[in-house]
Amino acid sequence: MSLVRRRSRSKILAIATIGIAAGMVAALSTPAIANPAVETTAAAPQIIPKPVSTTLGQGQFTATPHTRIVAGGAAKAVAQDLAGYLRPATGYPLPVVSGPALDGDITLSIGDPATLATDNSGEGYQLDVTTDGVQLSAKTTHGLFDGVQTIRQLLPAQIASPTTQTVAWAMPSVHITDYPRYGYRGVMLDIARHYEPPAQVEKLIDQAAAYKINTFHLHLSDDQGFRLVINGFPNLTSIGAQGSVGTGGKTMDPGGFWTQAQYKAVVAYAAAHFMTVVPEVDSPGHNNAIIMSEYNDTTNPQLDGNSQDINCSLSNPPAWRFTGAVGYSALCPESDNTWTILNAIIQQISALTPGPYYNLGGDEVPTTVLSQARYASLVNQESGIVNANGKTTMGWADIAGTGTSLAPGSVAEYWQTASGSSSGTVTATEAVQKGMKVVMSPANHAYLDQRYTRNVPSPLGQTWACGQGCDVDQFYNWDPGSYVTGVTDDNVIGVEGALWSETLVTLDDVDYMAFPRLPALAELGWSPKVERTATSPAYQDFLGRLAAQGPRLMAAGVNFYPSPEVPWHLDLTAAGAHLDRNGTVGGALATLSAPGMATSAVTATIDWGDGSTSTGVVTGTAATTTAVNGLYSIGANHTYARPGIYQATVTVAGPNATTATVGVTLRPGR
Repeated sequence: MSLVRRRSRSKILAIATIGIAAGMVAALSTPAIANPAVETTAAAPQIIPKPVSTTLGQGQFTATPHTRIVAGGAAKAVAQDLAGYLRPATGYPLPVVSGPALDGDITLSIGDPATLATDNSGEGYQLDVTTDGVQLSAKTTHGLFDGVQTIRQLLPAQIASPTTQTVAWAMPSVHITDYPRYGYRGVMLDIARHYEPPAQVEKLIDQAAAYKINTFHLHLSDDQGFRLVINGFPNLTSIGAQGSVGTGGKTMDPGGFWTQAQYKAVVAYAAAHFMTVVPEVDSPGHNNAIIMSEYNDTTNPQLDGNSQDINCSLSNPPAWRFTGAVGYSALCPESDNTWTILNAIIQQISALTPGPYYNLGGDEVPTTVLSQARYASLVNQESGIVNANGKTTMGWADIAGTGTSLAPGSVAEYWQTASGSSSGTVTATEAVQKGMKVVMSPANHAYLDQRYTRNVPSPLGQTWACGQGCDVDQFYNWDPGSYVTGVTDDNVIGVEGALWSETLVTLDDVDYMAFPRLPALAELGWSPKVERTATSPAYQDFLGRLAAQGPRLMAAGVNFYPSPEVPWHLDLTAAGAHLDRNGTVGGALATLSAPGMATSAVTATIDWGDGSTSTGVVTGTAATTTAVNGLYSIGANHTYARPGIYQATVTVAGPNATTATVGVTLRPGR
């Protein structure tokens, strides 16, 4: 009997699926299906990062209000994650249950698919979508979580909406085997130059995790601000956290700091998204906030009463500089007070952070501030403290310079723009010679705070690494394993995008600079090595998949730059319009995603299904120089002559002959 019931349910679901698909799915770039009962081969999934292997099947799976998520043991927690991602937009209960799966269910399981034999990362997964159900399996929960991100992208873009949407939640039948190229795929956020509260940082973690980013590098301290409470050193936050870049003497931006409890909560939030936090307190340079906090700290019993000896900056006494200037501050390596302060910082942050790395910074200390010998002495001693606290030393690639001697396996992050065998690549080659691992983050390919073009956007972004700008092509078309001669995939553990915040005040600013370039870096770190050039098939394919991210980002409320390099298209979704008792249409008919297009650039036409047509009204917030346009609404006035249910059709036309069409079922009032 159970078998009969399962088959009956499958038929009912199939009939329901066909009905929903015929009436509600937005027909954007997919051709209309004349006979929905005939299975067809779907278009290739628009997934970023691109999976290792994708094989399309026939037909599709559609989630319904009866769909369950089946998981047992350790897989249950990730199943709850999946349910949490899907419930808001679908409005479905999606219960997480144990036991055998029924047709129409989504199953998550921990196992060892034979297809993942070559995956050493523990992040691989196998995903099978058929007309009867979805099966996701992986060797680890991390792998399952990565597969969940792919499931999200197989569903319509409206799945990213925080509110219930009326669409068919269909996925193409597909078999995917997937695992990453590099084990370190990071994004760095500088909360020192401009403070961000924990809740905003958690939003960025959400956004990055969706593209399988697995490392969150948090820049906690710089010349303009120290952002974390350190017990025993209250001045670090009472004095050092009260400014930001461009504060005009702290009158424009009061700065801020996190408590240790808040820091732990963010670390836990990242871990729940399978993301490792790498804390950084830059040293011996980039620390004027530390020096200004402790220079006259004569009451702290942990210091010797002569804390002025920590200052080796160009200014003596030190002075605040709330500008973007660099290379003027340094802690003195000969001062016992320096080591008292650094010991406390390293010990406490290491205890709060379960990940393997502690980043000591180490960049941009000119010999006019500290000689190379004094710089190396400080880096060596500090690295020893990091190791003694159970962490692997990480820092900018300057830490591999002359005189430094760090434990094997220490990590140097290469940020210079030089490539090939030019002299500017010396920090990377020195790191390899010293047995260090390398994270590739060359500023002209990975610094997300650089402007897209020389003058865009304004006032956000910098130009020192990208004189003519760095758009999506610069972030995608390079290879981390061959960027510097002699630094290969044997040495490189991954890539990282950096968000320095001299000009980035809010998360909207951060989003605008990170997207759509962060997905390019995510693919670079995850997907297999291919030829990536401006004319390569891989890049053209990526641009097409990136265009499909536009409506997802909009539905999720992510601010992004509508790069002209990306072939954005119009995307329409039926909205909540209905008929009142007089047969008059009420509410918006559809919502429109049109990245980079003003309302004046698109026109809408409505076929009301009763033999009449009219022009639709496009309304919404237009784009600014630092904010993408919002989701536009399409509406119009119409009254039907007779009561009933009508099928209207909304058609929108935009620049370059782009069009989109969606059917809207209009029923009497709710």
